[in-house]
Amino acid sequence: MDRVKKYIHTDYAYKYGLSGKNVTVAIMDTGIVAHPDFDGRIVCFKDFCNGKTQMYDDNGHGTHIAGIIAGTGKMSEKEWGIRKYSGIAPKANIIMLKVLDEKGNGNTGKVLEAIDWVRREKNHYHIRLLNISVGMLPEAGKEEQTKLLEAVDRLWDEGIMVVAAAGNNGPKENSVTIPGISRKILTIGSCDDENYEGGGKNLMRGYSGKGPTECCIVKPEILAPGTNIKSCSRDGMGYQIKSGTSMAAPVVTGSLALAFERFPGFLPGEMKLRLYERAYPRGTQIGKKCWGIIHVDNLMQC
Repeated sequence: MDRVKKYIHTDYAYKYGLSGKNVTVAIMDTGIVAHPDFDGRIVCFKDFCNGKTQMYDDNGHGTHIAGIIAGTGKMSEKEWGIRKYSGIAPKANIIMLKVLDEKGNGNTGKVLEAIDWVRREKNHYHIRLLNISVGMLPEAGKEEQTKLLEAVDRLWDEGIMVVAAAGNNGPKENSVTIPGISRKILTIGSCDDENYEGGGKNLMRGYSGKGPTECCIVKPEILAPGTNIKSCSRDGMGYQIKSGTSMAAPVVTGSLALAFERFPGFLPGEMKLRLYERAYPRGTQIGKKCWGIIHVDNLMQC
């Protein structure tokens, strides 16, 4: 994570004192464990798979995602005064919505239930962001696609900034997973997917989902590091490395938690426009059809 923070330029944000404090991020994933890095900031756990009330993560993916967004790095050493494996917004509050099972699989019904829960509880928990590292391929049933796209768009319209992973089905075009093809929500790809060297995961070099969509919309809009990201492990003490757009999305979600702390009155559309204006390098400079790579210091400065 220290490499990631340097890559996306967080110096100004941290010198300004931003940490994601008082910003609540909801995450739809495989669950979470009470890793010391979360420091009592898991304000709610809701299990849509098995109905359990105690926190758990039978896969590890969700805990890893949460660490990228909001881990303190407490269990890692310091480097230049900053914990090496701290997340992007180490004081943000976390809500974990378990919609994926131990194999990382899920169904649209559970995802829709979770989105509806966010709608109902957004004011109670002051939710500003929803991170979705869950997706279905365009070949999925049209009715399921429509319901999911309508649900995330409605959430966006009601003030929740939805951040979705582009999926790992690149490098071919039109390979962005649903709901990442939505016109409204923010879709994230990996800027370093060409550096992927394998390592036991079913990914290939250039794995990041590519646009344009069938409606000729540029997707993903924003890129962030997603390869070989070290974050919290489900053993509750250590860290592990994972790769994919599932890791790139929470890098941006954590960055946006800092941005909403800095600009609390912004609506999702206003923040998305700011991302468009301040991404650097631009997509044309990196040879990819996107807005560009997230640049946190540009995002924060007036």
